[in-house]
Amino acid sequence: MGVVTALAGIGDAAFWAALLAKMGASAAIVVLASLAVERAGPLVGAMIATLPLSAGPAYTFLALDHDAAFLRDSAVASLPAIAATALFIATYAGAARRHGVAASLAAALAVWIAAALLLNRLGGGLWIAGLVTTLVILACIGACRSFRAGGPLPGRPKRAGDVLVRAGIVMALVVAVVLAGRLAGPGAAGILAFAPVVMVSLAVILHPRIGGAATATVLTLSLPGLLGFVAALVALALTIERFGPALALPLALVINVGWNGGILLASRPRRRHAVPPPRPPSLETDS
Repeated sequence: MGVVTALAGIGDAAFWAALLAKMGASAAIVVLASLAVERAGPLVGAMIATLPLSAGPAYTFLALDHDAAFLRDSAVASLPAIAATALFIATYAGAARRHGVAASLAAALAVWIAAALLLNRLGGGLWIAGLVTTLVILACIGACRSFRAGGPLPGRPKRAGDVLVRAGIVMALVVAVVLAGRLAGPGAAGILAFAPVVMVSLAVILHPRIGGAATATVLTLSLPGLLGFVAALVALALTIERFGPALALPLALVINVGWNGGILLASRPRRRHAVPPPRPPSLETDS
């Protein structure tokens, strides 16, 4: 009966009007952010990529359609998706140095789907999911250590179709999340909300233009930023029912942004106290 009601709501014109608005808003956010990624350098770009560019709007729209308990369950279900994204990045980074974008993406997405489904079946609640996700991310950081070295991104020509690719990917995700939330419940919605949309967009755009090695550098530099997602989701799950979406969602955003900002500050080279150069020997002699 619930599925019939959900299907009836999907057929309503107001539903599709709201969905189109959600698709447009989310696409605009991710397109603008991914353009910034390409101009900010590998580390800054990686930290931008691990902001909740697609998940944030997805959770905001879920909050408009569902209650706090639904969002809490979605947050717990999102944690395995974060672990799967770490495995996606590790797989792509390893494949991109030897293969093209299509083969690398196919392998990485297959790993993401399998990992998200498998880890989601483990259960255990919020704390077990958070611990497992953290351990997976740390393992991927260690495994990808050799891929992190890299200088500034090489120059690349602009292509008008890039914007359409990025917009199309994120709009497809918004549709999937909204429909999953209505038809399949919080588990599917939570997993899809953290599908690696930004990572896929960056791979599709950057790999053909700057090469697989440089793209692998950008993606692997984003792995520490995924730990900010874990902290934000745990905070969201703990606060959403007590404080409501109006406070819990901004708090999760602040945690995520603060974590990435801390990584950037910690990565800044420390300025050493300048040692004054020795004075040249005086030409004057003592009389």
